[in-house]
Amino acid sequence: MAKKDGETREDGLGDGGGGSRVYELGFHIDPELPSEEVKKAYAAMRDLVGAKGALVAEGEPVTVQLAYALSRQEESGRRDFTSAHFAWLAYETSAANHADVLAAAKGDARIIRFIDLVTTKDAARHAAELRELSLKAQEKAPERADAELDAALENVAV
Repeated sequence: MAKKDGETREDGLGDGGGGSRVYELGFHIDPELPSEEVKKAYAAMRDLVGAKGALVAEGEPVTVQLAYALSRQEESGRRDFTSAHFAWLAYETSAANHADVLAAAKGDARIIRFIDLVTTKDAARHAAELRELSLKAQEKAPERADAELDAALENVAV
């Protein structure tokens, strides 16, 4: 059965009939940039998203090892990346404003790669909650690992 313009699909994503949709933009920022420049690149994308729509959820930049090397041709030659600063923004906006956000991400030389997805508000908020839990678990993990290591060393020495 065909859907009429603006009618929402069962999954809540809409059909792109001119209304607003929720998008998630994940992007890798150049790992060789100073931390202040990384923050500026993230803030620029966040400010643009805020100006073009409503921010739903976000993930600030964190340094990650890439699963495979990325190459990018620049004026000075080819650059290979094995790590990057990963950040993401989930936002609600119209199709026209979405195109502006994508154009800005593509035009920013500090962003080495990005992915754009259609999502839902609930999925984006859930991802933000999972990220917070993961960060808290990573903060507590070294404390537990140190305690376990100390106990293991004491058992070995006895």
